[in-house]
Amino acid sequence: MARERGEHGFFAASPAGLEGLLVAELRELGAVGVRPQRGGALFRGSVGLAQRVCLWSRVASRVLLPLGEAPSDHPEALREAVQALPWEDHLDPEGTLRVDFTGVNAVFRHTLFGAQTIKDGVVDRMRERFGRRPSVSDDPDLSIHARLTGERIFLGVDLSGTPLHRRGYRREPGAAPLRENLAAAVLLLAGWREIAQQGGTLLDPMCGSGTLLIEGAWIAGDAAPGLLRGSFGFTRWLGRDDAAWRETLEEARHRAAVGLAKLPPIAGRDIDLPPILNAEENLRAAGLLGKARLVQGDLAQWDGFDLEGLPPGLVAVNPPYGERLGEVEALRPLYRLLGDCLRGPLVGWRYGILTASPALEASLGLKPEEVHPLWNGPLACHLLTGGVTRREHQWGSEELRSTVPAVELPANHGEMFANRLRTNLRHLGRWARKQGITCYRLYDADIPEFSLAVDLYGEWLHLQEYAPPQEIDPRWAAARLKMAVEACSAVLGIPPERIFLKERRRTKEGGQYERLREEGVCPVVEEGGLKFRLNLSDYLDTGLFLDHRLTRELIRSLAGGRHVLNLFAYTGSASVYAWDGGAASVTTVDLSANYLEWAQANMLLNGFSDPNIRFVRDDCRDWLLHQREPYDLIFLDPPTFSRSKAMAGTLDIQRDHVPLIQEALRLLAPGGILIFSTNYRRFKMQVEALPRWAKVREITPQTIPEDFRRTPRIHQCWRLERES
Repeated sequence: MARERGEHGFFAASPAGLEGLLVAELRELGAVGVRPQRGGALFRGSVGLAQRVCLWSRVASRVLLPLGEAPSDHPEALREAVQALPWEDHLDPEGTLRVDFTGVNAVFRHTLFGAQTIKDGVVDRMRERFGRRPSVSDDPDLSIHARLTGERIFLGVDLSGTPLHRRGYRREPGAAPLRENLAAAVLLLAGWREIAQQGGTLLDPMCGSGTLLIEGAWIAGDAAPGLLRGSFGFTRWLGRDDAAWRETLEEARHRAAVGLAKLPPIAGRDIDLPPILNAEENLRAAGLLGKARLVQGDLAQWDGFDLEGLPPGLVAVNPPYGERLGEVEALRPLYRLLGDCLRGPLVGWRYGILTASPALEASLGLKPEEVHPLWNGPLACHLLTGGVTRREHQWGSEELRSTVPAVELPANHGEMFANRLRTNLRHLGRWARKQGITCYRLYDADIPEFSLAVDLYGEWLHLQEYAPPQEIDPRWAAARLKMAVEACSAVLGIPPERIFLKERRRTKEGGQYERLREEGVCPVVEEGGLKFRLNLSDYLDTGLFLDHRLTRELIRSLAGGRHVLNLFAYTGSASVYAWDGGAASVTTVDLSANYLEWAQANMLLNGFSDPNIRFVRDDCRDWLLHQREPYDLIFLDPPTFSRSKAMAGTLDIQRDHVPLIQEALRLLAPGGILIFSTNYRRFKMQVEALPRWAKVREITPQTIPEDFRRTPRIHQCWRLERES
């Protein structure tokens, strides 16, 4: 056999996005002159080194020995260029070969034609020199790789043979399996090697066929990923280095025996039994059965895992992606559940989550430290990595509770507040159950010492503290607030991790919709037989104004057969009510792309999808000026004050309400109705400045729900009509 010891140039291919990992890996294996390329890296070294890369690389797909380039403008030119290469250095005249050809152009329209042309060139050379010719085989002595790019065709010997991600342990792939080299990359980018060296745990709560667990065990156990493979592309190649290969194999087997004997804890779970059985079979094939714990169970349950007994480590997950809009919406609850499960007992762990949807990333409610762009086959993905922490506004957060100073308060303070909560719960709880209402305001600064609003959203609690006056000792205010939150949890039976606390203070003008965080705690609640997605963590408001419950009901009752316009639509809850009421069309206008996406999600949550449901991103004032289409029902609920980089000037509702209403009335069809609402408590409607034909009637009392009777000026509302 040929044993050329000289240095050669090689190319290692990898999935897009993994070039940096590959470069580091090649250097660690002893390669020199390593240079990243798109889809891989060039390096130099001996044949023995290239064989070592085939055995040890966790992220490479192939290792190629370049032989040259050929023109792609004519089949005969390609055949002649191939025939000129010294194939006798690589293949016995009676051996077997295989050509893999990728890329097409006007000449080579089919990859089979390109492969056939190259095969003919090899065969012609061997026949001319030896009078004998090699044959084609699927298990060849020589694998030739050809890649057409632009006007040239790259030719090389494929030293890997079958792609290197095929490790040899996958007996049962399962549904949508993760390629092994991508799984290894996910773990390496998430810091698993370092975590494993410190004895940390690897946990995959959606393990499927166990690919992440196996790759993680091999990384932790210093096992070469190619040890199970029966052969490589260089196994019968004439240029191989047998002596170097024997040394490489012996070293790898010794390292694996030592490393796999002292693995850190590795555990996986899946909701269905078939994936668990597949994972067991794959673990057995990988020589790891008994070295990883597998449990069947729901994501929300940690039964079967002694999490308190496991050292903190890495949670690595490849959840389902959802490639279409409907699938994404269907997966949001799963992603929210995954985020909630991590922030329960796994605070302090690291995570690596691979996802292909930015919308689903937000639903996790995590704040990744790094986002790595990767490709899973044809799908563009993001790998999110970071540490699991509690949410800043979540009362279960030790960070939040630790900011409360130790101040002793009179014992009756807490009991006084708790008693008021119980009283309100008896009255409002009875009313809410009778009305089928699950989201309502339970408390609103009823007691001066406890100045906060308490809103129930099903099984979640959202508290807004009104900023205390400056003369109040901030230590006393913080201690009273802590007492109030703990009383809420005790009286209502809601755990701390489902309680979110905000401070409502006077902000800079235009700060009404300012984003506070990007954590994405987004439960779905029901109101009026409809579903709405909230965001309890990221904004001062949750996405569903509870004081407008009756206003939304009014819109639904008026919408039948009408063309409805919802201006300053926020998250589109009124639009959802209008369509549910039988509207002929619903147009939703808002300047915020985020809120329009939220409005669309609310529509889809309820199964509403129709060409007559339109979403328009624009400044409502500018949009009104250029519209001519009439509407039968218009809901106008502008903010008190707004200033945005995307809008010209500012909006002051007291100053600007007359021209704003006039422009909306201009679009009102004969017999149409305009509902105008504002939360500005000192608002004064200038009825005399409005058109005389507009029949103006205040309907505020009819739109204040029972749970807001204590604060009747929570909003003001008018009904304006145009005669038929």
